[in-house]
Amino acid sequence: MRYKLLLALTMIIIIILFVGYFLGFFGATFNFQISEGKPTVTITYPTDGAIVSRLVMISGTARNPDPDVNITSVQVKIGENTWMTAIGTDLWSSDWVTYSLQNGQYTISVRSYNGNDYSDIQSITVTVDNPTSIDSDSHKWALFIAAANFPEKNETKLGNGGLYLAEDIVAYLIENCNYPTSNIMILFDDGWIRTKNGYGVREQTLQERPHTYDITYGSATKANVIASLQVLINESNAYEDSEVFLWIFNHGAGNTNQPITGGKILQSSEIFFWDDTMTDKALGDILQPLASKKAAIIIDACYAGGFADRSILNLRTSLFMRSGIPQDGRVVITGTSKFRTGFASTTQGPLFTLLWFEGLTSGEADGFRPGLFGRGVERNLKMFQDGVVSVEEAFYYARVVLRTDENLQDFRSMQPQINDRYPHHGILRSLGGLLL
Repeated sequence: MRYKLLLALTMIIIIILFVGYFLGFFGATFNFQISEGKPTVTITYPTDGAIVSRLVMISGTARNPDPDVNITSVQVKIGENTWMTAIGTDLWSSDWVTYSLQNGQYTISVRSYNGNDYSDIQSITVTVDNPTSIDSDSHKWALFIAAANFPEKNETKLGNGGLYLAEDIVAYLIENCNYPTSNIMILFDDGWIRTKNGYGVREQTLQERPHTYDITYGSATKANVIASLQVLINESNAYEDSEVFLWIFNHGAGNTNQPITGGKILQSSEIFFWDDTMTDKALGDILQPLASKKAAIIIDACYAGGFADRSILNLRTSLFMRSGIPQDGRVVITGTSKFRTGFASTTQGPLFTLLWFEGLTSGEADGFRPGLFGRGVERNLKMFQDGVVSVEEAFYYARVVLRTDENLQDFRSMQPQINDRYPHHGILRSLGGLLL
């Protein structure tokens, strides 16, 4: 008899709840639903037992059994650390910076949440194996950074061309310049490839995407950029013969309503990363400890001249606007002057770097010299040609092509700039160029 009474009371309570809910007694914000089961979550990268190093983008999928209820969040935990919210839900990812971690095994745990229930925790074990010394006799490092597709409005996106161009330069450095794959990093967007050449939705992480060389991929967040630069500096500083190649292709900050100066007369040059910006002075502060006496630094963005301490016509910026990036042993190049916008192909990458790389790899730039105001001039005499192309010659080649190619006349306003201090600065500076 007691069980029948309990069953009857339970049914009465359920009926009252349903009637009250549908009559609106519980208010508009009351959420009454019957769960169809817990959500699920999977880790697709890295795999269980994998060996990882440097930057790791942990990624996976999550789903809810009820298609009408969305996954609210995905959380990731490393070892016994606190839970951290991942980026994305159905397709999610989380950056894990392992540069400063001790080598060894680590447990990665994830869980998803649908607003009512957490999924079962999924865990894998990976081994962090960051090299404690450089295995190669080639003491060369390269870092490529591109944040191209972060704006919400499609007309301001730059496509995936910057990534493809970075990978082409990487292949050249590995195959022709003896750069070890372990010392090469590419940071692009938020670490994901998107459909429709960057204009669509997330498709695959850079690390999961098939690629020819075993290099480090990651997202171009400010934290990743700073961490990667610091590792590059620390590792390269251990060798007197170190060589560094740094390439950055991003949006640049400026005022397009001021076509003559871009509003940059009293402002520093500034570039966008995926989640933040960085001024030329801030980058100069980060690079200040870099001891390498053979460094090529290319910033291909709008209004970028300040990174080379150049305004326009290769004229210096004022003393109080100097970035501190140009130093002895460095060639600093920008794809535009401080007052001009740049141009890029969404499928091939930024125009200046395309021309610079063309001159470098084809040999066509051999013999090109600065000329007046660093505008570039071709020297056809054999005495100016030595069969190899320097970083500087490729720059002057790009400037000449921009100025003389009728097909590029709409882009002549870019006015790329250079501050060449390799190997030294001043009248005693060697006339020899920087060879990669």
